[in-house]
Amino acid sequence: MLFKLTRRKALAITSAAALSVSAGGALAQSAADRAVEAAKQYSGITLNVFYEAGLQPLDPKNFTGPLWEELTGIKINVIESPNDEMFTKTMQAHLGGSGAYDVLNVLPSQMPDLALAGALEPLDAFVDKFDYRDELNSIAPVYRDNQMKVEDTIYGLPDDGDVFVLYYRRDIFEDPETMAEFKAKHGYDLAAPTTWKEFGEIGQFITDKHAPEIYGAGMFRQPGAAKYLFEERFRVEGGRFFDPETMRATVNSEAGLRTMQGMVAENAWMPPGVEQWGFGEVFSAFLAGDIAMAVSWPPVGRWAAGYGKGTEALNWIPETTVADTIAYALPPGGKPELAAGFSLSVASGSKHKEAAFLFAMWMNSEEISLQRVQLPYALRDPFRPSHFASEEYRSKWPSAGEYLDILEAGAQTGMLDLSLIQIDRYNEALRQGLSRLWAGDDPQAVLDEVAANWDALTDRIGVEKQRRVYADWASKPNAYPE
Repeated sequence: MLFKLTRRKALAITSAAALSVSAGGALAQSAADRAVEAAKQYSGITLNVFYEAGLQPLDPKNFTGPLWEELTGIKINVIESPNDEMFTKTMQAHLGGSGAYDVLNVLPSQMPDLALAGALEPLDAFVDKFDYRDELNSIAPVYRDNQMKVEDTIYGLPDDGDVFVLYYRRDIFEDPETMAEFKAKHGYDLAAPTTWKEFGEIGQFITDKHAPEIYGAGMFRQPGAAKYLFEERFRVEGGRFFDPETMRATVNSEAGLRTMQGMVAENAWMPPGVEQWGFGEVFSAFLAGDIAMAVSWPPVGRWAAGYGKGTEALNWIPETTVADTIAYALPPGGKPELAAGFSLSVASGSKHKEAAFLFAMWMNSEEISLQRVQLPYALRDPFRPSHFASEEYRSKWPSAGEYLDILEAGAQTGMLDLSLIQIDRYNEALRQGLSRLWAGDDPQAVLDEVAANWDALTDRIGVEKQRRVYADWASKPNAYPE
């Protein structure tokens, strides 16, 4: 029922182009309506849209796909793939000339690799032809400026506001007895930690007071997710990934050692077995009230508050016990990782490039994207100022306004995922290093091996070639803390 009501609202919005009035008094079409009108000439074709498997495709399957066909006559066929196979399948389709995909979901960290390989269609001409530049520029700057271009050419429409958020239990942090005891011990007020030192002290204190019923925190330690936490904290600690002149890896610096030593030390006061925890374990423990703090992606903030409860697609989510106590903050250091996220791109091998762009433009537009980020079963997170300010969204649950305020703050200070040619090979070396760290290997030895593997990759790819991509990434706002 929720999907039908939302879709009806979107249809009404999309059909109301004449309600927008320009400064000169003329009726002005919205970007969504311009896309619809231009796309009608392609009625009868089918667009293949490549999406990460799981909840992500429920948007084009149940909402935008059926609505787009109703408005334009263009069918949407959703092709799903596990996240870790999307890059390879995109490249295979490009190199094989299969034309298998029209609209692509692209991780921003992989965009340079795909763009330089010729797999992505440059979009500037389409953006200008359909007068979309102003609306594209109204996306929150960290997504707009850093997740759509490679060397000043637009290759994607930023479409997902992924950013890490610190979730914590207000009832524990604001308990008078706990507050008094904590201040007596540490000399400062108990509140959401602003440094990793505070995080460790607060987490240890809560564990000492409440374990085994409640532990101070539970964090990602499975390497695939933990590598995002490492990237964030490493830079907060002052680390840089490479020497920009030599392109030798500097991940094994003092900042890297402090980061890994801190993560290992925290495991000691977290729940037993935390070294194996991924998204599901952290999420479930927080909803069950077993941990007082967690750092995770935006959907946790919605679902833990009870948003979407009763939606069939979310029947796998355990009952939340923290809906009335959840609070939101930026992670320690105030520079959260923009972990993953997606942009909408057009495959260079598409036989329907203009129609593919128009569908992406329509989904990305102010009106339609606001409806999409509110779908309880989808994973697209707010990425426009209008999303953060939406009174409709801010009324969804009692603390929704606080939630959106934190997401907006994260969009201002968040840091980009490292982006290189063959980035997943670099990520794999880091993931392997984290596995060895949790197994008890010496942190400095782990970091030295990661750095050696990175240097070997850079030499194999070509130092000059990789320096070009790294320099472009490092020059962007939010690559490193100011």
